[in-house]
Amino acid sequence: MARIKEGFKGERMLSLPQDILHKYSQHPLVKPLFIRKLGFFPKVKYHYVQKDQGVDYCLLLYCVAGKGWYEMDNHERVTIETNQFIILPAHVPYRFGADEEDPWSIYWIHFGGKLADNFVTHPLKPHFILPDKTSRLQDRLDLFEEIYANFSMAYTQDYMIHASMCLYPFLSSFLHVDPYRYPRLSLFKEQSFSAQVIHYMQENIAANLSLDDLARHFKYSPSHFSSLFLKETGFSPINYYIQLRIRKACQYIELSNLKLFEIAEKVGFEEPAYFTRIFTKVIGISPSEYRRREKSTL
Repeated sequence: MARIKEGFKGERMLSLPQDILHKYSQHPLVKPLFIRKLGFFPKVKYHYVQKDQGVDYCLLLYCVAGKGWYEMDNHERVTIETNQFIILPAHVPYRFGADEEDPWSIYWIHFGGKLADNFVTHPLKPHFILPDKTSRLQDRLDLFEEIYANFSMAYTQDYMIHASMCLYPFLSSFLHVDPYRYPRLSLFKEQSFSAQVIHYMQENIAANLSLDDLARHFKYSPSHFSSLFLKETGFSPINYYIQLRIRKACQYIELSNLKLFEIAEKVGFEEPAYFTRIFTKVIGISPSEYRRREKSTL
């Protein structure tokens, strides 16, 4: 079986030269907790990493689609599923990889510093973070994008400091899920049926949900679910969901340098051509035309 560490189509990855990393990690605001390397790998078949001696940094693996596995210190292989994460400790041999049949899409961060070990999950096993009425999955991914954008400014101290400072709330959102979700609680108590559905759609932008998926989650038949949603919003559920996904794509086009096929992936379209067709139907112009227009207005 082929084994590949990195170099995948659509991957996004940032790291620092060792001399720059050393200098940046000595800043007093950064030294307790700093980023060494981070990225996003989409549907990475044959992904495989092996560290027989362990490493001097911790590693967050957050699986948002598909599945993979890891082994630590020659112990039993453990599966990591969609919506699960694990934070592996420093100085322990490990290996991990993508499932052969359903390869994962993962966000990952290497991080170090004197506080890093405090963010290792206990017990040391994969933990679920599932879409819920009060979940903030997209908020977490937006924070990753903020960290990534700032870390990309590798030689500018202010940006590097901000990236590391953002690592605290990002990691905390995994370890302290209930407090992270708490601000949603009071909002949820007053939400209508359609508002709850829309929130669930927003938390699953990349999932390409079907009507059956939505109805099943809210425990209605598809026809009754559609009728309730249409009555409150004036839109069919799937049309509304498509609108949300395309509007999210517009945000990525406006606020990031992601390639269009990467954006298509992030909003749940496996085929770039189909994404272009739907985007054009909803917005009135193609994604590439939209990007050119947005750049011309800067």
